[in-house]
Amino acid sequence: MAGQIPRQFIDELLARTDIVELIDQRVPLKKAGRNYAACCPFHSEKSPSFTVSPDKQFYHCFGCGAHGNAISFMMEFEQLEFVEAIEELAQLHHLDVPREQGAAKVRPAAHADDYTLMQQAAAFYQQQLTQHPDAQKVRQYIAKRGLSEKTVADFAIGYAPDGWDNLLKQLSPVNNRTLRDQLVELRLINRNDNGREYDFFRDRLMFPIRDKRGRVIAFGGRVLGDGTPKYLNSPESRLFHKGRELYGLFEARQQPGHLEQVLVVEGYMDVVALAEHDIRFAVACLGTATTSDHMHTLFRYTPKVVCCYDGDRAGRDAAWRALQNALPQLKDGVELNFVFLPDGEDPDTLVQKEGKDAFLQRIAAATPLNQYFFEHLIQEFDPATDAGKSALSVKAAELIKQIPSEFYRDSLSDKLANLLGKPRERTKAAVKRAPNRIKPATMKITPMRRAIGLLLQYPHLVKVMPDAPELADADIPGINLLLAIQQRLQQEPELTTAQLLEQWRDLPEHSILMTLAAWEHQIEPEQLSQEFIDTFYFIEDQYLQKQLDELALRAKLNQLSKAEWHKYNLLLQALKSKKPKLAT
Repeated sequence: MAGQIPRQFIDELLARTDIVELIDQRVPLKKAGRNYAACCPFHSEKSPSFTVSPDKQFYHCFGCGAHGNAISFMMEFEQLEFVEAIEELAQLHHLDVPREQGAAKVRPAAHADDYTLMQQAAAFYQQQLTQHPDAQKVRQYIAKRGLSEKTVADFAIGYAPDGWDNLLKQLSPVNNRTLRDQLVELRLINRNDNGREYDFFRDRLMFPIRDKRGRVIAFGGRVLGDGTPKYLNSPESRLFHKGRELYGLFEARQQPGHLEQVLVVEGYMDVVALAEHDIRFAVACLGTATTSDHMHTLFRYTPKVVCCYDGDRAGRDAAWRALQNALPQLKDGVELNFVFLPDGEDPDTLVQKEGKDAFLQRIAAATPLNQYFFEHLIQEFDPATDAGKSALSVKAAELIKQIPSEFYRDSLSDKLANLLGKPRERTKAAVKRAPNRIKPATMKITPMRRAIGLLLQYPHLVKVMPDAPELADADIPGINLLLAIQQRLQQEPELTTAQLLEQWRDLPEHSILMTLAAWEHQIEPEQLSQEFIDTFYFIEDQYLQKQLDELALRAKLNQLSKAEWHKYNLLLQALKSKKPKLAT
């Protein structure tokens, strides 16, 4: 993926990006000594443990262990793929992302032309809604569903005409094999075992699915008659991952002002029908349950999520799955509620029957999470029996411990205590293992890791690092990585920590480098150079001593050649010197 974008451009992009400014626009930072601090955006906490270093252009959370450079932050905070993060940063600097020609034969995760093709498909469907011979019939259907021309335009609704290859002929009028392969990969057309190609969507009302940046990445199609399936979604592709995307989120974010709440509904028509009645904060999952990724995304844009489901068994099961997936995302300051509609109703039909104000009242009267949590568990475990109480206690504690918010954990623990008739301390003890923050894994700092970490955090130390190319052949774990960083800095001395880290993205060493970049040492600034040199010579000494021990053992057996005796004496002299050098 990264090979398609020149390394020089990525380095330039990181050099232009001030990570403090980038993060401060999303998470307000406060000066804390040489660095900046805030409460971590990736886990719930009451006191700031998230720091941003302007010198290293690196962020690190001492609570959950999250760390990285500007690209990593965009990927984690905005839930972007690598190429998307690059494009987003480039857009901030009004730069076009260049592509290396022939750098890789494998198509990247999001080919530059993919979005263009998807937009062309959307435009074709919109055109067919006004120009196709069946357009009048389709527009009558839309009017019958109560949708105005404005709503149709706002959501770019279109029509996929009946027939086998209308879109195919539009996008690939000649038999261009490469282009047609791309259309198959994007799931715009199908190709059967006999090689026949045909449109994926036919005779359906089309709903373009947009990503967070408003680009068309997939479609949903509703049948106009009684055919099946009623709704057909694009299969997953390199652009579209249904467990992450939400229909209508882009449109909801276009409304003026802050997005105070989001209503999660089940279908495209629900979102569109609510928008028609000026309820423009609804989104829909795309043929899947509401996932943890969905909840993570929603709580980034709004503090309040309301899940709206049918009141039948299927609707309540869907609500319970959504609740479970939301638990790890419940940080302080967010709210999750549930609305259950009357039997046989959905938001589309109900808002048309009772109007905007009545529907908004339903949302305002939604069931809070802590109430629905126990309503569901009580149906599964009978608290009137000892066995039911025991099972309820275990299950509830298991779920509560997933919640990062101390407030929500305490609130649910108190309700559990009241329900079981036990002291609050006993129920809280059952979930006391629930962490207020996730502790990062500790790593032993060996001399090699110390040297790599210091050079990574303070690239200027390359100026005092001795040249020892012979060490490249040494059997020392990590030496090649240390020498590779040295070589890179000798080529480009101005590289920052953030830029260095980017050199190893997608390589096995990236994880350890990220950890070492976040390593907190207690070395005073004026002692850094000497500490680094001493560490390097210690590593070199260990290597020399190992060689010396091996030669000494063979010397006792009188097995050394004349050249080996010479090397043996050089090693002895080198280890006695204050600044040992490799023997040649």
